[in-house]
Amino acid sequence: MMKRNLLVIGLATLLGACGFQLRGVGSGEFALKELALDARNSYGETTRLTEAQLQGYGVRLHAGAPYKLVLVREEEKQRTASYTGSVRSAEYELNRTLDYQIRGSKNLLLLEDQASVQKIYLHDGSNLIGSDQEASQLRDEMRAELVQQLVMRLQRLTPAQLDQLQADAEARLRAEQEALEAARKAEAEATAPQQSPLQLPLQLR
Repeated sequence: MMKRNLLVIGLATLLGACGFQLRGVGSGEFALKELALDARNSYGETTRLTEAQLQGYGVRLHAGAPYKLVLVREEEKQRTASYTGSVRSAEYELNRTLDYQIRGSKNLLLLEDQASVQKIYLHDGSNLIGSDQEASQLRDEMRAELVQQLVMRLQRLTPAQLDQLQADAEARLRAEQEALEAARKAEAEATAPQQSPLQLPLQLR
């Protein structure tokens, strides 16, 4: 466990030191100064690395923040990419995805997206230990790249943009509630018993 924690810290330091600068993101400043963070696997490596990255850029993470980052689901798929000359060796393609959301007041969904990374590695049947170590290292690199993609996208968001998304989400919610209420009222009127017209007694002269 200690080794894993050191790896997470090392990756976070490496990405914070040069990853964003090399990709031309700029100074690394965040317009969002605070966020709540929620994840299905709260103690997973991806969550820890995300926390380290955001805090490294000065983002305060706390439950009372106006907007919440939700790490919804992380998945990995593997398939055989190709076979080499040796029957016991093959190239494998790893696909790793991270679905995430931004939620605002009243837990309204403001936006959702997916980060994805693909890598290919050689599995040598005659060197299983070496192949497994390479695959494990590759998975760590892919996780770090997923978090890097996520943080880069968050870096582009501004409070004004999220405020507008919040207003749009609230307007959609009101429209849906009004439409539902109108449908209920129409249904109630359609199923209400019909009253016969009041008949007055005839007066004989």
